[in-house]
Amino acid sequence: MYFSELNLEDNILDALDAMRFEKCTPIQERAIPPLLEGKDIIGVAQTGTGKTAAYLLPILNRLATEQFPPKAINCVIMVPTRELAQQIDQSLEAFSYFMPISGVSVYGGNDGVRYEQEIRALKLGADIIIATPGRLISHIKLGDVNLSQTSIFVLDEADRMLDMGFIDDVKSIVKQLPEKRQTMLFSATMPDEIQSLAKSILHDPVSVEIAIAKPASHIDQSAYICFEKQKLGILRHLFSDPDLKRVIIFSSSKVKVRNLAAALSQRHLNVMAMHSDLNQKQRDEVMRAFKNGKIDIIVSTDLLSRGIDIDDIEMVINYDVPRTADDYVHRIGRTARANKYGKAITLVSPDEQFYFHRIERVIEKEVRKDPLPEGLGDAPAYEPEAHRNSRSKNGGRFDKRSQGTDYRGQKSRRPATNNKKTGAKDSRPKDNKHRHSRQNRRHDSSADLAKKQE
Repeated sequence: MYFSELNLEDNILDALDAMRFEKCTPIQERAIPPLLEGKDIIGVAQTGTGKTAAYLLPILNRLATEQFPPKAINCVIMVPTRELAQQIDQSLEAFSYFMPISGVSVYGGNDGVRYEQEIRALKLGADIIIATPGRLISHIKLGDVNLSQTSIFVLDEADRMLDMGFIDDVKSIVKQLPEKRQTMLFSATMPDEIQSLAKSILHDPVSVEIAIAKPASHIDQSAYICFEKQKLGILRHLFSDPDLKRVIIFSSSKVKVRNLAAALSQRHLNVMAMHSDLNQKQRDEVMRAFKNGKIDIIVSTDLLSRGIDIDDIEMVINYDVPRTADDYVHRIGRTARANKYGKAITLVSPDEQFYFHRIERVIEKEVRKDPLPEGLGDAPAYEPEAHRNSRSKNGGRFDKRSQGTDYRGQKSRRPATNNKKTGAKDSRPKDNKHRHSRQNRRHDSSADLAKKQE
């Protein structure tokens, strides 16, 4: 289905067209029509399936076509981490580029100036707020926010909320909302606690489930349960086999990728690093060297987990446990292509045990746990439930980028001219034809919007 076939406002279609978004993903095709009708929804879908647009586009359509109370917070989107709040905020900015929509993201880890901006935005009202539970609870207790007139509530990544211990906070926030509202719940899995929560906060919901792809059956999956300091020793053991070639090692950060590549290089292994700090020419050089057999190992961020065309990768090693089951499936799917045999090994530290166990639940497979190589000491016990809350609740790092704000402390999304009273920046494309005709839009605006979405 194409977006143009949906009953969306022209301003939304303008933004989608400028970003070259034409066809709906399965979750969008099935979720958007009932949401446009105002129905509640339970969406079971992984990160990366397009679920953010599946709920943002109907929300924007409602805000554009219906009357809402003045100075009210019309929509609350609850997310487990600040990184996800930032990502959704960026998507909102892109999708609402041609619309007078106000929005603010609310999460911990900010400086005093940003906190004051949050307070002003919440007290004066906003069309949409994107918030982590802990931060929103703080504002509610301080009397900074009134949710009694909120019309739309979204709970995104509900199972991660459960994993991180946020469900009681979510229930407290729901009590601040009016009974009559549209509610949307999205989750990668539906454990009993989330099913119970869904029954208590949704009314006659439509259920949409997008099944995650499962790993190929001819991938030999295994894991080492280890301490973080033992991971490098496991790699050294694996690469003591001189016949082991064509390997991709995935790690969670650019710093780790660089350090791992350097450590393996010191052991005289043919290895190169791949991460987003490399320009396109450098990335092409790494891939060419790997395809030509000049190097045997690439250490990479998730940059290589999708979209590479190499059929003879023998082994994938997850140095860090991926964030989602979808990421896990895409990573290990780099091996065993074209019906060939391949191996996938994951190194699981105590802090990562619960997240690895959650991946096992989603892919419906208990991954084999191999004993540690000799000489590395004892392994930790595999007790994933004991490590349920071992990661930071808000997680991630503070985004220090500069953000233009309007008079309420909110990111200005209005395509209005510069205003001395508000200090809002001019976000309107220089050619006013962009606001009136998708056919006449110029390429400079399309490129600008595409950059915003990235």
